[in-house]
Amino acid sequence: MAETHHVAPLPITTLTINPALDVSTSTKRVMAEHKMRCGPSRLDPGGGGVNVSRVIARLGGQSTAIYAVGGPTGQAYRQLLEAEGIVGRAVPITGSTRENITVDELSTGKQFRFVLQGPELSEAEWQAALDATVSAARHGGYVVPSGSLPPGVPDDYYARVTHAAHASGARVVVDASGEALAAALDEGVFLIKPSGRELGELVGANLSTIDEKIAAAEELVARGRVEVVALTLGGDGAVLASAEGTMVVTPPPIEVRSTVGAGDSFLAGMVLRLAEGRPLRDAFRAGVACGAATAMTVATELCHASDVARLEAELAA
Repeated sequence: MAETHHVAPLPITTLTINPALDVSTSTKRVMAEHKMRCGPSRLDPGGGGVNVSRVIARLGGQSTAIYAVGGPTGQAYRQLLEAEGIVGRAVPITGSTRENITVDELSTGKQFRFVLQGPELSEAEWQAALDATVSAARHGGYVVPSGSLPPGVPDDYYARVTHAAHASGARVVVDASGEALAAALDEGVFLIKPSGRELGELVGANLSTIDEKIAAAEELVARGRVEVVALTLGGDGAVLASAEGTMVVTPPPIEVRSTVGAGDSFLAGMVLRLAEGRPLRDAFRAGVACGAATAMTVATELCHASDVARLEAELAA
């Protein structure tokens, strides 16, 4: 019998400079100036990079999560992450980790999301997070800085992370928006995952049609600012633009219960499959499957591996 050789996945490091303790609950109706009695609540350790690491773990992969935390909420955050078995390094900060609040209105099916501002970080604190990320980065691996920047952190922070990671021989995957994303692209990154709105802001144009969005993504690749653009369009699917060409994938029909964390899940599935050596197009389909699987779950819950496997098989058929 032929001997089977398994190649170890490439290392993945995620960075979350502005994590949030996600609080989710439900109430019959959201009304001003009323005391609204809520149903059961749940707590999750949220934030872009951490969510990527959490989904990678759910899919059986491994990553190193770098995240800045402080205060009582930061302590609760760390305990929740440790309970999930997430490997990483908590960078201590003076301020208290923020909270985000998600409320489902049962009478209408609407979801209200309150995203709080993060604590202000000192230069020493954000530099420590950058140094920890670069220390964890490995040649040929992936570094994933993801999420918003809190007060005190410069707009070009992800550009600095990208520059330093490149010196380590790592490929950088940035999930951000606005000035943070634009500055990172000036360094040239491997992959970005903008929404249609974020892509329009990036290129300074009102992209109203799918063709305009595809053209904008292809232009970014052609200009050498990024190797791969994975454009997410919600229920309309996703677009992959790279030197290999362009493809559009429509997600399988699902019942959408909450889109919180769907974008992070998409990125996790795609990066994990790439790290496992899968072709770019297969990795892209895996990302779509993970995003859809998370949209099937309630509130701030993330995808389940069984749902991802089923949807990934459907998209590959």
